[in-house]
Amino acid sequence: MTLPDYEAWAIFAAVARRGSFTAAAKELNLSKPTISKAITRLEQSLGTVLFHRTSRKISLSTAGRSLLPHAQQISYDGEAAMEAARDTTHLLNGRVSLAAPLSYGLSHLAPVIADFMCAYPEITVDLQLNDARVDLIEEGFDCAIRIGALPDSSLRAIKLRNMSGYFIAAPSYIERKGQPETPADLGEHDCFIYSNTPSPEVWSISDKSGEITSVRPKARFRSNNGDVMLPALIAGRGIGYLPDFLCQKALDAGDLINILPDWHMGEMALNIVMPPSRLRPARVDALVDFLKDNLR
Repeated sequence: MTLPDYEAWAIFAAVARRGSFTAAAKELNLSKPTISKAITRLEQSLGTVLFHRTSRKISLSTAGRSLLPHAQQISYDGEAAMEAARDTTHLLNGRVSLAAPLSYGLSHLAPVIADFMCAYPEITVDLQLNDARVDLIEEGFDCAIRIGALPDSSLRAIKLRNMSGYFIAAPSYIERKGQPETPADLGEHDCFIYSNTPSPEVWSISDKSGEITSVRPKARFRSNNGDVMLPALIAGRGIGYLPDFLCQKALDAGDLINILPDWHMGEMALNIVMPPSRLRPARVDALVDFLKDNLR
């Protein structure tokens, strides 16, 4: 039996992630010839080309794209095993990469990360805030904060809490435009649409019994970020649907009101998601446990 060339698989993952042999060599503290020989060795053993090479750049071949998730998993598991060994001596250090939605990251995650950095001074945090859903495996993230219903996937998920969403408008808007009584009425109102969803033009609205009504709202304002909607909503410019962490303060202050309290748009929860492997670097477990204890 011939053992897999684990080093070459890990180097393949690094080259794909960094986009060049030179950058991968710098990251791994290896020489460029070592990187090149490892890729050639792996290609020969597999009988296929992993990268298309030109004088200016490299790109993954079709076979390379299909094999990359396996290489990434091999690299991740190997690093996690090394980290587990280091953990026996209580040396928690290294980098943890985390992705999170922009608004939630600024309002709720940022102070928790500050506390985590105080508790673990040797761990470096790479936090990327983006409302677009990242591919953890392909983009090399250790974990991510996700809000909303999670699609079926191989990712491991930890639900931190359920969230509420509200149809909201300012009292001044209701005085001027009238009170919607049912979801169907929204088609006649100025609506604010969160565009970073699979079907932003159609709102699937559920009542307490679970019956769903599909509505095509009249868009007055579109954005891929919920925070930017708040000033115009409070100014009475339209109706929006936002999660509690964005609008609860304005609701409590009376600046906005919940105009359709018996309806909502799907289940919503705050989750931590991670790659499927149960073997993770101890530093990643430290961050995940800290987030579980402190995020609300």
